Amino acid sequence: MSTALWPITARIAALLNQTNGTDQHETAMRLLKVVEEAGEASAAYIGMTGQNPRKGTTHAPEDVADELCDVIIAAAVALHSFTPHAPHRLESKLHAAARRLQSAHAAKER
Repeated sequence: MSTALWPITARIAALLNQTNGTDQHETAMRLLKVVEEAGEASAAYIGMTGQNPRKGTTHAPEDVADELCDVIIAAAVALHSFTPHAPHRLESKLHAAARRLQSAHAAKER
């Protein structure tokens, strides 16, 4: 995981807290930003595959990758609003997801 992700997103979250506050509305806006960025990643993928016949191919894989990075950044910033231990929380979830996948894969191989 990037060593820059957590210090930078903590600074972004702190700046947003200072500028916009930390009330329920602001927390909801940060969560909705994740959804917005996911929508942009989806739109870039649709553009990359040319699924919209009216528009054709409008994006490259790099565009999808950039949008996915925006999703990760927005999610990390939002996570700071829900836990004071964002890096630890994500790391725990990451390991749990890997264990579940490994268990499912092992069960399939039997």
